Amino acid sequence: MSLQPSVRPRVRVPSPQLMGKVGIRPVMTFTGPRMSFRPRIPPSVNVVNRPSVIADTFKPRGGSISVRPRAILASPQAAKPDSNDSVPNLIRRILISPPIPHSPSNLSSFSSTSTSSSSCTQIENSIANLGVVAAKPRGKGHGGRGGRNRGGPHTPLLDSLFTRPQTCVSKMGETGRHVTVDTNYFKILKKPEWNIYQYRVDFVPEIDMSFVRRTLILQHKAKLGGYIFDGTMLFTTNDLRGTKKGHYHEFHLTSEYRDGKTVLIKIKHVGIVDANEAQLFQVLNLILRQSMGGLDLQQIARHFFDPYAKISIDPYHIEIWPGYITSIRQHERDILLCTEITHKVMRTDTLYTILRQLTVETKDYQKAFKTEVIGSIVLTDYNNKTYRITDVDFTSSPLSTFSLKDTKVSFAEYFKSRYNLIITDSSQPMLISKPTNKHIRGGQEEFISLIPEFTRATGITDHMRTNIRFMKSMSDHTRLNPEMRLQRLRNFNERLNSSAKTRILPCEKILLGHGVRYICDEKANWTREFRNCSMFCNAEISRWQVILPSRCCRETQLFVQMCIKVARNMSLVLATPKYIEMDDDRNNSYTTAVEMATSEDPQILMIVIQQPNEEKYSVIKKKCCIDRPVASQVVTMKMIAPTSEKSAGLMSIATKVVIQMNAKLRGIPWMIDLPLKGLMTIGFDVCHSSKDKNTSYSALVATMDVRSSSRYFSAVSKHQKFQELSNDIILHFTFALRAYRNEHGSLPERILFYRDGVGDGQLHQVVNTELNHLRIKAQEIYEAAGKHEIGPRLAFIVVSKRLNTRYFFSNNNPPPGTVVDDVITLPERYDFFIVSQSVRQGTVSPTSYNVIYDTMGLTPDRIQMLTYKMTHMYYNYTGTCRVPAVCQYAHKLAYLVAESIHCPPSQLHERNLYFL
Repeated sequence: MSLQPSVRPRVRVPSPQLMGKVGIRPVMTFTGPRMSFRPRIPPSVNVVNRPSVIADTFKPRGGSISVRPRAILASPQAAKPDSNDSVPNLIRRILISPPIPHSPSNLSSFSSTSTSSSSCTQIENSIANLGVVAAKPRGKGHGGRGGRNRGGPHTPLLDSLFTRPQTCVSKMGETGRHVTVDTNYFKILKKPEWNIYQYRVDFVPEIDMSFVRRTLILQHKAKLGGYIFDGTMLFTTNDLRGTKKGHYHEFHLTSEYRDGKTVLIKIKHVGIVDANEAQLFQVLNLILRQSMGGLDLQQIARHFFDPYAKISIDPYHIEIWPGYITSIRQHERDILLCTEITHKVMRTDTLYTILRQLTVETKDYQKAFKTEVIGSIVLTDYNNKTYRITDVDFTSSPLSTFSLKDTKVSFAEYFKSRYNLIITDSSQPMLISKPTNKHIRGGQEEFISLIPEFTRATGITDHMRTNIRFMKSMSDHTRLNPEMRLQRLRNFNERLNSSAKTRILPCEKILLGHGVRYICDEKANWTREFRNCSMFCNAEISRWQVILPSRCCRETQLFVQMCIKVARNMSLVLATPKYIEMDDDRNNSYTTAVEMATSEDPQILMIVIQQPNEEKYSVIKKKCCIDRPVASQVVTMKMIAPTSEKSAGLMSIATKVVIQMNAKLRGIPWMIDLPLKGLMTIGFDVCHSSKDKNTSYSALVATMDVRSSSRYFSAVSKHQKFQELSNDIILHFTFALRAYRNEHGSLPERILFYRDGVGDGQLHQVVNTELNHLRIKAQEIYEAAGKHEIGPRLAFIVVSKRLNTRYFFSNNNPPPGTVVDDVITLPERYDFFIVSQSVRQGTVSPTSYNVIYDTMGLTPDRIQMLTYKMTHMYYNYTGTCRVPAVCQYAHKLAYLVAESIHCPPSQLHERNLYFL
């Protein structure tokens, strides 16, 4: 089923005489039906029906200014003021249109206006008459994001931390073929010359619930005019100070609360948000979200989704809702709106339906139901809110009572009177949800009780993930190819033409054994090359054993013989193994078999399990990584004995298994052409445990100069939620340098540190804490080694994978090696994007690299090329990966410990890639 714009009705413009009256929302449609804004327009405003305006916002002020945060005004690429635009007295517009293709050397072609009706979306919306005047606070701050972007009061929506090194004059590279790609960014054509007045609002007596605050403020809309209120800060274009122009002028208002109580509202003027302040983007995003709220879109958590365009997958009781993720911020030369397509998986089954199924299918249905729902995110249709289930109370029921306005009322009575919902089963248990910080700020400090009958599960279960047909059916709608994604974005803004000049880096040379060199193609995969070529450096595997259930003996022996044949073609000595057969496949049987095998000191164990089983895999890995340290290769019967229609890929599976076994024993499957000597690359990542939400594991993996050594260093540490990570990083970094010095007799000449697992809200901590401690420790180590003059030549790069950025090359995915270092990058950062991998399905996602410290002495071009080279060194896949190999190794190790062994592995493993 495809998502066609015709599935939703077109909106209409009501008669002019109704405009401006209370409760009436005139509607104008300028885009496809999926993105039709509904601004409220006063009768005195003349609507300019030109397709170049998306949001009228603020009254004009004198002067001509440039929209740019203060932290980046010194940038040599700062935008010039636009003083030639004539603006009406009542409305100041913000124009949004797609950027025009341009060249970095020809900035004049990057036009700030557009007159083509087919190239942009236009909607006029005056902030003086916004349809929604109260914006809900988000996150811990006032107007800040929740989730990963946690901050204190008045944290801006967008992180404007200046991380660009002082020595970085230009971050643009030169190597590679120059091409033009389309992006999912829209240019905001600036109309400056206005100011926003900012006020702090306090209530006496203090009001904790944010929706009550908004209700009290709403009573004074006539006096305040159009405004945005996030619960504490009020933004408006009206100067409410009157004749008193003191900076901290304060005036009071009174509102009627329930039961006739009077509440005093203190409004203090705290400043003016100029167009060159970073807080401007907080206001722009609030306006954008209010405009999104006026669509036929439904907000779920932080994003907006389209229930009218939902896709039903009937056999699995699943609905897929398409939606949009939007963000406005300052980029290299312009303010850009990033729009990404997202999807929300909604299950039509209620938790009560799941409970009834488990009652019939399981003996201990209470335990099974708790296992199924605890930790899951649910949606309540009656108030359109999401909750995380923390417990199930089988001692309570809808007939249980709670206190409401000093009276006892049952849950059944409450839902009947409040939502007109009738509970059919009064014996069902109650779901318990621990209040989040957002709920606490809204006045909800007690645990929240939910009715299973009125609660829908979201997301997919582990059982669904194992269903290949279901996953394929869902991926057909969610993994959009570039052409479909572009069409969805054009529905958002009539036509996407946001272009940027990019480069495609030269194809990398893969070095194999006996001097063979393979030049990567556009697929960036070299699996077939290993069938007739030797690996770069082979380990001799003469002592290895295979542990298997006795009923899998025949299939396993055939697969082992195929592995020996493949190894012979790759010039790898792989002897015939010793087989240890088990009568059954219980966990204790595997433990006993591993004990028996390790007593003979094997180099590596191959362990065969019937099917993927998390518990069995955890038992095996604990034994092989902690109790009896030995390299292990776990395979499933589904992998080594596929069905007849899938048997053609068995040779590729055997090739990959042999490559992994060689890498785990310090072999080098392949090498890249690396010109630098004495280079140590480090990857650091964090993985959260699915068993314990408050526990995380951080892992560091470092190379010992891949040109001259096949050894690595790895370390893992456990820490609690919100715990400072700088101590773990410094400790592991010190041990890694010690291992390098033990390997080569000297410290590395250059250190390239890739820090993964950093959210935007954590960037301040990484820069101000982790990086500073790392620099100080590195300086101490090098000075102690007698390198006072040279010191550590270090580059610290933050790697981000969870991006909304997409770009396209000729309506297709860009080829591996496509670099973007201009236009959509940020001026306060030394950053760039790289697409390093090739995908067969969906749209490829670029990876963002933010260089926050650099004393290596390499040009931006060399940093980009070196980063791209490192994506070719992940030995678990004969192709490029999305991030540098050391980052992927660190993630693999942290994930293994967090999900399977739950404690740091033996130190005997720290020099090997045992976690592949």
